[in-house]
Amino acid sequence: MPSGRTHDRITLWSFPWIVGLSFFMTRNGELTLIVASAFLFSGLMFGPDLDIYSVQYKRWGMLRWVWLPYQKALRHRSRLSHGFVIGTTLRLIYLTIALGIFGGVVAGVAQLLGWIAWDWSVVGEEGVQWVSTHRWGAIALWVGLELGAMSHAIADSVNSTYKQIKKKGLKTVLYEPKKKKRRRSPKRKR
Repeated sequence: MPSGRTHDRITLWSFPWIVGLSFFMTRNGELTLIVASAFLFSGLMFGPDLDIYSVQYKRWGMLRWVWLPYQKALRHRSRLSHGFVIGTTLRLIYLTIALGIFGGVVAGVAQLLGWIAWDWSVVGEEGVQWVSTHRWGAIALWVGLELGAMSHAIADSVNSTYKQIKKKGLKTVLYEPKKKKRRRSPKRKR
């Protein structure tokens, strides 16, 4: 698995390509900015390695505690953390729920103290309305996050394949039938 510095270099070297490709496909500076910003955020802070004590995890600083339940729930390099589409989607859902709970508690306390007047039913309606109004921006955000995560997962996969070729030779990567292990039945005591 590449080091955190290697992943950072991959993100930074890929960044101009992401900006160019994004602008070429959208012809929209705003959407390009969203994709590019999300790509950098994902590559440097929101990538698959949040499931371990990593450089990405450390960059959350005082907020890194948010990721502790995520780390406890997922095995490193599982499909749920490093898988295409599902990894980014799961992290996004997790962070949205965590921020929602935290924001809800803060807003609830502020409402109890009389600092704000809060109508909880309006919050959900406005959130849905905002997403429907800005759906292309939301899609651009998700695409940027996914591209950042994909660059990480692909680098991990390429590195693992390279190490396997170096250790076992090219034949094992191209085709090696898996040997089935026979289960031995435990001997029964009479």
